[in-house]
Amino acid sequence: MASGWAKDGAVQDQIDSTINDAVDRARQSLGHGESAHFCQECGEPIPEARRQALQGVQYCVNCQAELDKKQQDHAGYNRRGSKDSQLR
Repeated sequence: MASGWAKDGAVQDQIDSTINDAVDRARQSLGHGESAHFCQECGEPIPEARRQALQGVQYCVNCQAELDKKQQDHAGYNRRGSKDSQLR
């Protein structure tokens, strides 16, 4: 069914693209390499248990929580996934 200037399936393509971008961003945020001994944000020591549990950790728990909150606030993704919300 034609919908003006958009090609058929454009809304689903937009949803798929949003999901693929989120998956790529999540994969990039996974730690790589050796964990830091001190937080890059506040300089506090990172506990050994945290460094062992998460590969490539760079922040203490408090600073990581703040960074995660800021990223979540600016995500800007459509979480409803309905056609109506995509078109508004």
